[in-house]
Amino acid sequence: MSTPYPFTAIVGQDDLRLGLLLNAVSPAVGGVLVRGEKGTAKSTAVRALAALMPEVDVVAGCRFSCAPGAPDPACPDGPHEAGTGVSRPARTVELPVGASEDRLVGALDIERALSEGVKAFEPGLLADAHRGILYVDEVNLLHDHLVDLLLDAAAMGASYVEREGVSVRHAARFLLVGTMNPEEGELRPQLLDRFGLTVEVAASRETDLRVEVVRRRLAYDDDPAGFAARWADEEAALRERIVAARALLPRVVLGDGVLRQIAATCAAFEVDGMRADIVMARTATALAAWAGREEVVADDVRQAALLALPHRRRRNPFDAPGLDEDKLDEALDEAADTADGEGDDDPDPDGPGGGVPPQGGGPATDGPDDGGTDDGGTDTGGPEDGGPGAPGREETGGGDTPTPGGGEQQPVRAGEPFRTKMLSVPGLGEGAAGRRSRARTEHGRTTGSRRPEGALTKLHLAATVQAAAPHQRARGRSGRGLVVRRDDLRQATREGHEGNLVLFVVDASGSMAARQRMSAVKGAVMSLLLDAYQRRDKVGLVTFRGRDAEVALPPTSSVDAAAARLETLPTGGRTPLAAGLLKAHDVLRVERLRDPSRRALLVVVTDGRATGGVDPVALAARAGRLHASEGTASVVVDCESGFVRLGLAAQLARDLGGSAVTLDELRADSIAGLVKDITATGRAA
Repeated sequence: MSTPYPFTAIVGQDDLRLGLLLNAVSPAVGGVLVRGEKGTAKSTAVRALAALMPEVDVVAGCRFSCAPGAPDPACPDGPHEAGTGVSRPARTVELPVGASEDRLVGALDIERALSEGVKAFEPGLLADAHRGILYVDEVNLLHDHLVDLLLDAAAMGASYVEREGVSVRHAARFLLVGTMNPEEGELRPQLLDRFGLTVEVAASRETDLRVEVVRRRLAYDDDPAGFAARWADEEAALRERIVAARALLPRVVLGDGVLRQIAATCAAFEVDGMRADIVMARTATALAAWAGREEVVADDVRQAALLALPHRRRRNPFDAPGLDEDKLDEALDEAADTADGEGDDDPDPDGPGGGVPPQGGGPATDGPDDGGTDDGGTDTGGPEDGGPGAPGREETGGGDTPTPGGGEQQPVRAGEPFRTKMLSVPGLGEGAAGRRSRARTEHGRTTGSRRPEGALTKLHLAATVQAAAPHQRARGRSGRGLVVRRDDLRQATREGHEGNLVLFVVDASGSMAARQRMSAVKGAVMSLLLDAYQRRDKVGLVTFRGRDAEVALPPTSSVDAAAARLETLPTGGRTPLAAGLLKAHDVLRVERLRDPSRRALLVVVTDGRATGGVDPVALAARAGRLHASEGTASVVVDCESGFVRLGLAAQLARDLGGSAVTLDELRADSIAGLVKDITATGRAA
């Protein structure tokens, strides 16, 4: 077994270490979500924590780690008699992103259950993690149904496996730790709320700290055992402190004044529900125990808020997590002034609460940056030009005032987002689970049955009985039970929904540059991005203006990254529509090789005009027919406005083999806002 990197040797990352240690002291805090850029010791810290966890006593031979003094009466390996057990280190179990449902919750032998009435159960990772640590790296990339199962088990302290009327239950209490890189996509808000704490991590910009990180890592790589031995005393001291804090925790007093501060703080930040209040109370209690005190003070509440509230105050998916610390201090002070009970005697922000042992880094910080500063944007554009006529333009009319061919305007803010109508890819896919287009999935309504390929996961009971029934006399059936063989088993085929790749091709040329109009266009694209976020799609962004097109954002699960690129999108210049469509074709070709099962939806946002080169309209039509020949589902969002309309966007939609919708029709609450499938010529995807 490899030697883990010592927890006490980690340089800096005080919030990360504190969040993990508080959960080690009080698992009731509810786990921690670690957000940050790659290469910031997220995984290293989690794996190092396991060595600090106290050993656990278990019933010998129990696969579900029952405690000898109070064994689980419903344990599948039981019943166990209370008595002495054996000690073993606490486990750290890692859940891979590509794990199956059976690997997570365990697998039930359906064949033996039907034919013998035996609950033959193979435990999953939730059973392995009981009374230990369950670590999910890249938790934001985990399939939604696995995250639901995981968080339900964490909340209830038990895992349930139910298959065709046969059920198994076992205890599953663990310290849940998830890590994620926000650049790869966010978790849904309701899932974020299920993590007790969140911490933001980033690499230090201080040269001395970076040098120390490299020095220690190189020393560890050269001699892991020797490096760990040099930190053995610090590790032992920290382990003893965790044990002492656990013993002190039941004696910590949470006064009414402190509870009032907690409630006032959660109300001030308008967090949903009551989970935030409960998590803050438990975190503040753990902070007091960690500091060796028997009473919670104001500084504990402040530190608890910085750990428990940032991920709960996001009002929409594109909000960056963070907390306004001035507003936090104001809420705490107001609650302290109006409290009827005893006030806090030690409000000193530099008091002893919440620290972590010094080890190469600075003292514990107050919490993550609030990230709430408003930079107001950067002046990147040239002069605004609302004058008429663009040199070299080959079409007129439409009621728009374009910028000159080489001009550029400053980025404009997106208009207010709205709920869009449903756009989906036709046919039946087999892509990753999502909420947009119809697909064959592991979860959904049952549509039929088939012979299983490999392990049976979803039994179709009626089809299985129908397959076994004709053979009962030949198999010598004499009792009431059904004689079932492996060949009789049938797998249920189910239909649900998949996530797609939604590739936006946005016209940022002069014909779109009128400020009021571009704000509406950006608002529409932002609304579609919000819809893609909710439907668990990947998104990409191609823009075209001037002389060429560019991939503003390669396909990614980070919808908020696309929103950020859209906000800073400049406008102006000519309209190389064909270049934008060809660039989109290149992106889709590469993505088909990377992920063949994920179907694409092309969304072209334009007024349909094309300029530059020889016969640009004909070039754009040929590029559109190229997409149609490959069966790419597409929709054109027609942004043309004014009294004179050329209908070029509708013609482009016909070339693409898709359909066109106006900005008004895109709204789900418009008269034309019925659910609409995108029609595509060629093969059904």
